[in-house]
Amino acid sequence: MPDRLDIFRQFYVLALLLLAGWLVQALGPVLTPFLVSALLAYLGDPVTDRLERFMPRTLAVVVVFLAIFLVFGLALLFLFPLLYDQLTRFVTRLPAYLDWLQQRLLPLLSQWLGSDQERLLDVSRLRQTLVSHWQQVGSYAATLLQTITSSGLLLANALANAVLVPLVTFYLLRDWDILVARIRDLLPRRHEPVISRLAAEADEVLSAFLRGQLLVMLALGTVYSIGLWLTGLELALFFGMLAGLVSFVPYLGFILGILAAGGASLVQFHDWTHLLQVLAVFGVGQVLESFVLTPVLVGDRIGLHPVAVIFAVLAGGQLFGFVGVLLALPVAAVIMVVLRHLRARYLASPAYADTGSAP
Repeated sequence: MPDRLDIFRQFYVLALLLLAGWLVQALGPVLTPFLVSALLAYLGDPVTDRLERFMPRTLAVVVVFLAIFLVFGLALLFLFPLLYDQLTRFVTRLPAYLDWLQQRLLPLLSQWLGSDQERLLDVSRLRQTLVSHWQQVGSYAATLLQTITSSGLLLANALANAVLVPLVTFYLLRDWDILVARIRDLLPRRHEPVISRLAAEADEVLSAFLRGQLLVMLALGTVYSIGLWLTGLELALFFGMLAGLVSFVPYLGFILGILAAGGASLVQFHDWTHLLQVLAVFGVGQVLESFVLTPVLVGDRIGLHPVAVIFAVLAGGQLFGFVGVLLALPVAAVIMVVLRHLRARYLASPAYADTGSAP
């Protein structure tokens, strides 16, 4: 029987978890820039540790800090305008895609499936729904922009976050190892080895997923964009980056890219030759992902099932908003490591190894 002290400790830990969840939900807007800074510092810490072998920590932080924001700045200056332009083109040509869907694809599907075309998809209703929702989005965006520019408080908050994120990232990156060591010193001495081992495993899982999968996504987006551009597809950058960004779920980027880019290719060129070229682009990308990018950049240490990743992100967003999305993967990695530890303890326990005869 557990003594009263153990029961008190369990309720104390549960109360702390509930309090932390309430604080995250209540302080979401305040925590967002700090969580973004913590994520950037976490991603940049391994590179900083390597540079620290050749230079002081502060100088290494300055180098990594400038590299991170240089990449973001170049992406905003060059990539964002191109993506925005292609997104605008995609929206303006959406009626042509719907016409091709209604006139070409749906008749073939209705013949193959032996079903009425209207039962498969009501294109006219889909068109009306997309137009109405796009108008609503445009109205909301205009209202939001007007509110931000007319409200001095919101504008000041946006500028404060723009200054706060780089500042907090710099200090977290500089003192990351010190903060980790201080947290370890606060752990109860009796549980410190187990907690440190679990934290190391969670860090391995999380770092393998975040750093490796991010590089895989960027590499695939680049390969798909260049390949589609070589085929002559006008929306190559949009479809290529879209397929690369959703490739954290196996085969989702491949399937979505083929459907979207293949349909756009048929609408633009009206032949099967360019469709075969699109299929070849995504085939090459899938081979590179399976045999080069994922083994080299990610390895076999992830341990996070794609379904678990999707559920964690959706559940975090539903419970805590954008802050929950930022916290979803770290929490999922910790939970997975703890469950793995509990499973190992159960398999080594007498309850599992009981060989007594059944009555």
